[in-house]
Amino acid sequence: MKEDNKIKVAITHGDINGVGYEVILKTFGDSRMFDLCTPVLYGSTKVASYHKKLLSMQQEIAFNAIREAREAADKRFNVINLTPDEVKIDLGKSTEVAGQLSRESLSRACADLKEGTVDVLVTAPINKRNIQAPDFDFPGHTEYLSHQFGGSSLMLMVCDRIRIGIVTNHLALKDVPSALTPALLMEKVRLMNESLKRDFGITIPKIAVLALDPHAGDNGVIGDFDMKVIKPVIDEAQSKGILAYGPFPSDGFFGSSEFNKFDGVLALYHDQGLIPFKLMSFTEGVNYTAGLPYVRTSPAHGTGYDIAGKDKASEQSFRSALYLACNILRNRHEYDELTANPLK
Repeated sequence: MKEDNKIKVAITHGDINGVGYEVILKTFGDSRMFDLCTPVLYGSTKVASYHKKLLSMQQEIAFNAIREAREAADKRFNVINLTPDEVKIDLGKSTEVAGQLSRESLSRACADLKEGTVDVLVTAPINKRNIQAPDFDFPGHTEYLSHQFGGSSLMLMVCDRIRIGIVTNHLALKDVPSALTPALLMEKVRLMNESLKRDFGITIPKIAVLALDPHAGDNGVIGDFDMKVIKPVIDEAQSKGILAYGPFPSDGFFGSSEFNKFDGVLALYHDQGLIPFKLMSFTEGVNYTAGLPYVRTSPAHGTGYDIAGKDKASEQSFRSALYLACNILRNRHEYDELTANPLK
């Protein structure tokens, strides 16, 4: 991050046939966004121009074509062209070229993050099927980025009301129980605790862990997984100074608003966390990949093929993703400075 605190944001364009360009352009159609950050879009000026013509934007937005992130100009919408050729756009459809350009965008942005020529990464939605290739054999952004940057990560869904982490990410429901090992659970609890402190500035976080079985097994009547596997991990976390509690049956936990008492909630599988999260914040929620050495956020919605090119997509989630990425980077700098030389 530069000394003037202007954060350089790498933005991947996602699937060119979806709503990615629309939400990006609508966000920076408000010139005040350039006071917050300097955008670097890894995409195509031609594709951007195509999408811009489909939108009824109040403010004009001009594209500054650059070859590399170092050339990014302040107060400009900078675009690194991934291809000099014309690109066929098929709105609302999954195509091979869209997948190829999604991969290229993500690869280039990650390389620049590692080199330090950009500060944070905000990703537009991809199609998890057409992006697949020999060099991209992952079920989503989270797994790809964990592989790129090494180490463990935690998918953390963030909005004003709640932060929900997902233990098993994009995994078929039938495979969840066998994946929920004590080691994995402990690692995710640790990652959430550290992220809440360093990324969100919460000194002593309180974490709720959800149960796998209905009613947390009802004292063994329905199942004993929660008492035999989940509860010992929570006890271990507490012995290490982490304020983890549970396991909580998810229906009563969310239905009674018990979640308001905690700084973070750890869901065991995708839909257990994503359903309540999207009910609370479908248009403004953010997907944050905690635990990585770099900050990455994304809007909490998909490619939106059904409304692509119709000027109907809301940019609120993408704007929130930008805000969160910048805030987390600043929180990290502050936390690292405060904890650099602790008193013995």
